[in-house]
Amino acid sequence: MIQCQNVWFSYDGITSVLKDITLKIKDGDFVGIMGENGAGKTTLVKLFNGLLKPAKGEIFINDQNVISLSVAELSRIIGFVFQNADHQIFSRTVAEEIGFILKNFKYEESKIQAEVERILQQFDLVRYREQSPFLLSGGERKRVALASILCAHPEILILDEPTIGQDAIEKKKLIELLRSLNENGVTVIIITHDIEFTVEYLPRCILMSNGILVADGPTKYILANEKILKEASLIEPQLVHLCHLLNFESAVLSIEEMKTRILEYLGGAS
Repeated sequence: MIQCQNVWFSYDGITSVLKDITLKIKDGDFVGIMGENGAGKTTLVKLFNGLLKPAKGEIFINDQNVISLSVAELSRIIGFVFQNADHQIFSRTVAEEIGFILKNFKYEESKIQAEVERILQQFDLVRYREQSPFLLSGGERKRVALASILCAHPEILILDEPTIGQDAIEKKKLIELLRSLNENGVTVIIITHDIEFTVEYLPRCILMSNGILVADGPTKYILANEKILKEASLIEPQLVHLCHLLNFESAVLSIEEMKTRILEYLGGAS
Protein backbone atom coordinates (compact mmCIF):
# COMPACT_ATOMS: atom_id res chain seq x y z
CA MET A 1 0.00 0.00 0.00
CA ILE A 2 1.13 3.55 -0.78
CA GLN A 3 0.19 6.42 1.53
CA CYS A 4 1.04 10.09 0.98
CA GLN A 5 0.46 12.49 3.83
CA ASN A 6 0.68 16.24 3.10
CA VAL A 7 3.52 15.78 0.61
CA TRP A 8 5.33 18.78 -0.91
CA PHE A 9 8.21 18.74 -3.38
CA SER A 10 10.39 21.31 -5.15
CA TYR A 11 13.31 20.79 -7.52
CA ASP A 12 14.90 24.17 -6.84
CA GLY A 13 13.82 24.74 -3.26
CA ILE A 14 11.63 27.66 -4.33
CA THR A 15 8.87 26.58 -6.71
CA SER A 16 6.62 23.81 -5.40
CA VAL A 17 6.00 21.09 -8.00
CA LEU A 18 3.79 19.12 -5.60
CA LYS A 19 1.57 20.88 -3.08
CA ASP A 20 0.11 19.15 -0.03
CA ILE A 21 -0.63 15.80 -1.69
CA THR A 22 -2.56 13.34 0.47
CA LEU A 23 -3.75 10.07 -1.05
CA LYS A 24 -3.83 6.33 -0.55
CA ILE A 25 -3.33 3.58 -3.14
CA LYS A 26 -4.36 0.24 -1.69
CA ASP A 27 -2.92 -3.17 -2.45
CA GLY A 28 -4.46 -4.48 -5.67
CA ASP A 29 -5.63 -1.09 -6.95
CA PHE A 30 -5.67 -0.41 -10.70
CA VAL A 31 -5.36 3.33 -11.10
CA GLY A 32 -4.59 5.99 -13.69
CA ILE A 33 -2.90 9.30 -12.88
CA MET A 34 -3.84 12.06 -15.31
CA GLY A 35 -3.25 15.78 -15.82
CA GLU A 36 -1.69 18.24 -18.22
CA ASN A 37 2.07 18.45 -18.81
CA GLY A 38 3.74 19.81 -15.69
CA ALA A 39 0.92 18.70 -13.39
CA GLY A 40 3.37 16.72 -11.23
CA LYS A 41 2.39 13.17 -12.21
CA THR A 42 5.85 11.75 -12.90
CA THR A 43 7.37 13.66 -9.99
CA LEU A 44 4.83 12.05 -7.67
CA VAL A 45 5.62 8.48 -8.67
CA LYS A 46 9.37 9.15 -8.48
CA LEU A 47 8.75 9.91 -4.83
CA PHE A 48 7.11 6.49 -4.50
CA ASN A 49 10.20 4.60 -5.66
CA GLY A 50 12.75 6.78 -3.88
CA LEU A 51 14.26 8.49 -6.91
CA LEU A 52 13.15 11.75 -5.26
CA LYS A 53 12.54 12.61 -1.61
CA PRO A 54 9.68 14.81 -0.33
CA ALA A 55 10.53 18.32 0.89
CA LYS A 56 7.70 18.09 3.42
CA GLY A 57 5.24 15.40 4.39
CA GLU A 58 5.63 11.65 4.47
CA ILE A 59 5.24 8.72 2.07
CA PHE A 60 4.78 5.17 3.30
CA ILE A 61 5.20 2.00 1.23
CA ASN A 62 3.77 -1.03 3.02
CA ASP A 63 3.80 1.02 6.26
CA GLN A 64 7.51 1.89 5.89
CA ASN A 65 8.58 5.50 5.42
CA VAL A 66 10.40 5.84 2.08
CA ILE A 67 13.00 8.01 3.83
CA SER A 68 14.14 4.88 5.67
CA LEU A 69 14.41 2.77 2.50
CA SER A 70 17.09 2.84 -0.18
CA VAL A 71 16.28 2.94 -3.89
CA ALA A 72 17.60 -0.63 -4.10
CA GLU A 73 15.21 -1.79 -1.35
CA LEU A 74 12.28 -0.02 -2.99
CA SER A 75 13.14 -1.56 -6.37
CA ARG A 76 12.30 -4.97 -4.92
CA ILE A 77 8.78 -3.72 -4.21
CA ILE A 78 8.11 -1.22 -7.00
CA GLY A 79 8.79 -1.72 -10.70
CA PHE A 80 8.98 1.46 -12.77
CA VAL A 81 8.70 1.48 -16.57
CA PHE A 82 9.91 4.75 -18.11
CA GLN A 83 7.98 6.61 -20.79
CA ASN A 84 10.97 6.37 -23.12
CA ALA A 85 12.35 2.83 -23.18
CA ASP A 86 15.73 4.15 -24.35
CA HIS A 87 16.13 5.80 -20.93
CA GLN A 88 15.85 2.38 -19.32
CA ILE A 89 17.48 -0.27 -21.50
CA PHE A 90 21.26 -0.52 -21.71
CA SER A 91 22.39 -4.16 -22.08
CA ARG A 92 24.11 -5.80 -25.03
CA THR A 93 21.29 -8.26 -25.76
CA VAL A 94 17.59 -8.60 -25.01
CA ALA A 95 18.22 -11.65 -22.79
CA GLU A 96 20.85 -9.79 -20.78
CA GLU A 97 18.52 -6.81 -20.40
CA ILE A 98 15.71 -8.96 -19.02
CA GLY A 99 17.98 -10.89 -16.67
CA PHE A 100 19.94 -7.91 -15.35
CA ILE A 101 17.66 -7.07 -12.44
CA LEU A 102 17.76 -10.67 -11.20
CA LYS A 103 21.56 -10.69 -11.36
CA ASN A 104 21.52 -7.45 -9.42
CA PHE A 105 19.30 -9.11 -6.81
CA LYS A 106 21.84 -12.00 -6.59
CA TYR A 107 19.52 -14.72 -7.89
CA GLU A 108 21.05 -18.10 -8.68
CA GLU A 109 21.99 -18.48 -12.33
CA SER A 110 19.55 -21.35 -12.89
CA LYS A 111 16.71 -19.20 -11.53
CA ILE A 112 17.75 -16.29 -13.74
CA GLN A 113 17.79 -18.41 -16.88
CA ALA A 114 14.39 -19.94 -16.07
CA GLU A 115 12.82 -16.53 -15.47
CA VAL A 116 14.38 -15.00 -18.58
CA GLU A 117 13.07 -17.85 -20.70
CA ARG A 118 9.59 -17.49 -19.23
CA ILE A 119 9.52 -13.75 -19.88
CA LEU A 120 10.90 -14.10 -23.41
CA GLN A 121 8.05 -16.50 -24.17
CA GLN A 122 5.40 -14.36 -22.48
CA PHE A 123 6.39 -11.21 -24.39
CA ASP A 124 7.01 -12.92 -27.74
CA LEU A 125 10.67 -11.91 -27.66
CA VAL A 126 12.35 -15.30 -28.08
CA ARG A 127 13.55 -14.53 -31.62
CA TYR A 128 15.26 -11.38 -30.36
CA ARG A 129 17.10 -13.12 -27.52
CA GLU A 130 20.64 -12.36 -28.80
CA GLN A 131 19.82 -9.08 -30.55
CA SER A 132 20.64 -5.63 -29.23
CA PRO A 133 17.47 -4.08 -27.78
CA PHE A 134 18.46 -0.80 -29.44
CA LEU A 135 17.98 -2.37 -32.88
CA LEU A 136 14.33 -3.22 -32.19
CA SER A 137 11.31 -1.11 -33.08
CA GLY A 138 9.91 1.39 -30.59
CA GLY A 139 7.06 -0.93 -29.61
CA GLU A 140 9.43 -3.87 -29.19
CA ARG A 141 11.78 -1.80 -27.01
CA LYS A 142 8.79 -0.90 -24.82
CA ARG A 143 8.05 -4.63 -24.46
CA VAL A 144 11.65 -5.33 -23.49
CA ALA A 145 11.60 -2.54 -20.88
CA LEU A 146 8.38 -3.86 -19.35
CA ALA A 147 9.61 -7.46 -19.49
CA SER A 148 12.83 -6.55 -17.69
CA ILE A 149 10.83 -5.09 -14.80
CA LEU A 150 8.25 -7.89 -14.55
CA CYS A 151 11.04 -10.46 -14.39
CA ALA A 152 11.50 -9.47 -10.74
CA HIS A 153 7.80 -9.87 -9.82
CA PRO A 154 7.21 -6.41 -8.27
CA GLU A 155 4.31 -5.90 -5.86
CA ILE A 156 3.62 -2.49 -7.41
CA LEU A 157 4.02 -1.71 -11.11
CA ILE A 158 4.20 1.90 -12.34
CA LEU A 159 4.08 2.68 -16.06
CA ASP A 160 4.73 6.17 -17.45
CA GLU A 161 2.72 6.79 -20.65
CA PRO A 162 2.75 3.14 -21.81
CA THR A 163 0.29 3.67 -24.69
CA ILE A 164 2.31 6.33 -26.56
CA GLY A 165 3.12 5.01 -30.03
CA GLN A 166 0.97 1.91 -29.52
CA ASP A 167 -1.82 0.94 -31.90
CA ALA A 168 -5.18 -0.47 -30.79
CA ILE A 169 -4.00 -4.09 -30.94
CA GLU A 170 -0.89 -3.34 -28.86
CA LYS A 171 -2.99 -1.43 -26.32
CA LYS A 172 -5.35 -4.38 -25.99
CA LYS A 173 -2.44 -6.78 -25.43
CA LEU A 174 -1.01 -4.42 -22.83
CA ILE A 175 -4.25 -4.13 -20.88
CA GLU A 176 -4.77 -7.90 -20.97
CA LEU A 177 -1.32 -8.36 -19.45
CA LEU A 178 -1.88 -5.67 -16.82
CA ARG A 179 -5.30 -7.07 -15.89
CA SER A 180 -3.76 -10.51 -15.46
CA LEU A 181 -1.06 -9.08 -13.18
CA ASN A 182 -3.65 -7.11 -11.23
CA GLU A 183 -5.86 -10.16 -10.79
CA ASN A 184 -2.83 -11.88 -9.28
CA GLY A 185 -2.36 -9.14 -6.69
CA VAL A 186 -0.07 -6.62 -8.41
CA THR A 187 -0.97 -2.97 -7.80
CA VAL A 188 -0.92 -1.19 -11.18
CA ILE A 189 -0.41 2.58 -11.54
CA ILE A 190 -0.46 4.18 -14.99
CA ILE A 191 0.54 7.76 -15.76
CA THR A 192 -1.23 8.69 -18.96
CA HIS A 193 -2.64 11.41 -21.18
CA ASP A 194 -4.70 8.80 -23.02
CA ILE A 195 -8.17 9.66 -21.73
CA GLU A 196 -9.98 7.15 -23.94
CA PHE A 197 -7.71 4.35 -22.67
CA THR A 198 -8.38 5.44 -19.10
CA VAL A 199 -12.14 5.57 -19.67
CA GLU A 200 -12.23 2.11 -21.16
CA TYR A 201 -9.85 0.23 -18.90
CA LEU A 202 -8.92 1.93 -15.61
CA PRO A 203 -11.48 1.77 -12.78
CA ARG A 204 -9.92 4.51 -10.66
CA CYS A 205 -8.57 7.88 -11.75
CA ILE A 206 -6.44 10.46 -9.96
CA LEU A 207 -6.42 13.92 -11.56
CA MET A 208 -3.65 16.45 -10.93
CA SER A 209 -3.17 20.06 -12.00
CA ASN A 210 -0.30 22.40 -11.20
CA GLY A 211 0.98 20.11 -8.45
CA ILE A 212 -2.40 19.82 -6.73
CA LEU A 213 -4.64 16.77 -6.37
CA VAL A 214 -7.83 17.80 -8.18
CA ALA A 215 -9.88 14.61 -7.91
CA ASP A 216 -9.56 10.95 -6.95
CA GLY A 217 -12.26 8.33 -7.40
CA PRO A 218 -14.14 6.11 -9.84
CA THR A 219 -13.18 6.89 -13.43
CA LYS A 220 -16.79 6.75 -14.60
CA TYR A 221 -17.63 9.64 -12.28
CA ILE A 222 -14.51 11.79 -12.56
CA LEU A 223 -14.11 11.74 -16.34
CA ALA A 224 -17.78 12.49 -16.85
CA ASN A 225 -17.65 15.58 -14.63
CA GLU A 226 -17.27 18.67 -16.80
CA LYS A 227 -16.20 20.91 -13.90
CA ILE A 228 -13.45 18.53 -12.77
CA LEU A 229 -12.16 18.05 -16.33
CA LYS A 230 -11.98 21.80 -16.83
CA GLU A 231 -10.08 22.25 -13.57
CA ALA A 232 -7.55 19.62 -14.69
CA SER A 233 -7.32 21.12 -18.22
CA LEU A 234 -8.44 17.85 -19.84
CA ILE A 235 -10.58 17.41 -22.95
CA GLU A 236 -13.72 15.42 -22.23
CA PRO A 237 -13.90 11.80 -23.49
CA GLN A 238 -15.65 11.24 -26.82
CA LEU A 239 -18.63 9.49 -25.21
CA VAL A 240 -19.13 12.40 -22.82
CA HIS A 241 -18.91 14.84 -25.73
CA LEU A 242 -21.53 12.81 -27.60
CA CYS A 243 -23.84 12.92 -24.58
CA HIS A 244 -23.59 16.71 -24.58
CA LEU A 245 -24.31 16.90 -28.31
CA LEU A 246 -27.43 14.76 -27.81
CA ASN A 247 -28.47 16.80 -24.75
CA PHE A 248 -28.52 13.78 -22.44
CA GLU A 249 -29.16 14.75 -18.83
CA SER A 250 -26.17 12.76 -17.62
CA ALA A 251 -23.00 11.46 -19.29
CA VAL A 252 -22.04 7.81 -19.77
CA LEU A 253 -18.63 6.21 -20.28
CA SER A 254 -19.72 2.74 -21.31
CA ILE A 255 -20.19 1.94 -25.00
CA GLU A 256 -22.93 -0.55 -24.16
CA GLU A 257 -24.78 2.01 -22.06
CA MET A 258 -24.35 4.56 -24.84
CA LYS A 259 -25.95 2.12 -27.31
CA THR A 260 -28.90 1.75 -24.96
CA ARG A 261 -29.22 5.52 -24.51
CA ILE A 262 -29.12 6.17 -28.26
CA LEU A 263 -31.73 3.50 -28.97
CA GLU A 264 -33.95 5.06 -26.32
CA TYR A 265 -33.29 8.50 -27.82
CA LEU A 266 -34.17 7.32 -31.34
CA GLY A 267 -37.24 5.53 -30.10
CA GLY A 268 -38.40 8.65 -28.32
CA ALA A 269 -37.75 10.76 -31.41
CA SER A 270 -39.90 8.52 -33.56
